[in-house]
Amino acid sequence: GEAAQLAKSCDGVLLPGSPADVDPQKYGQAPDPRTAAPDAGRDNLDELLLQDAHNMRKPILAICYGTQSLNVWRSGTLTQHIESPVQHARTPGAPRTQVIEHTAQVEPGSGLAELTGAGAITVNSSHHQAVATPGDSLRVVARSPEDSVIEAVEGTAPGHWVLGVQWHPERTFEQNESSRRIFGKLVSEARAFHRRLARTSPDFENVRTD
Repeated sequence: GEAAQLAKSCDGVLLPGSPADVDPQKYGQAPDPRTAAPDAGRDNLDELLLQDAHNMRKPILAICYGTQSLNVWRSGTLTQHIESPVQHARTPGAPRTQVIEHTAQVEPGSGLAELTGAGAITVNSSHHQAVATPGDSLRVVARSPEDSVIEAVEGTAPGHWVLGVQWHPERTFEQNESSRRIFGKLVSEARAFHRRLARTSPDFENVRTD
């Protein structure tokens, strides 16, 4: 109940990373031995937030695990363990300070390209799973060019801003203009959502403060 009330009071949703993996049963697969244990509490909260954001057309930014969670919620599937010459995850046992970077190729004409520029960008990477089949109303807007691993998806439904990135823009926020723009876009979309709701619901402000 408390989480549902909290979800209703939000103007936008940010789904962050997690050391867990989405339960493969949710997309009809048996678990790979390298798949981490699911986090039921996190999954339930993600589903609540996603349902509310979807119903109300609230903006959604998903990062790493958040992108995988979004994709599975929308009936997509995941690659449970990336097998690739490109390093996408930290070396097992390496310190959390180890930074893994590689290139992502951003689709020209996409919403993501408006934020990062089209073509090759450098992304910091720490994931062993990735989107396999994009979910409903999601399209691929960036890939790792050497191995075709999906690096970003965005929503195709008009009037609903949804972006899922497989990298961690929050870790490069200080140094990287594209990372700042991604978060800036979530904030501006949330403001726009708030204004739309205020126009269509006369007692909107009162509803939010109880």
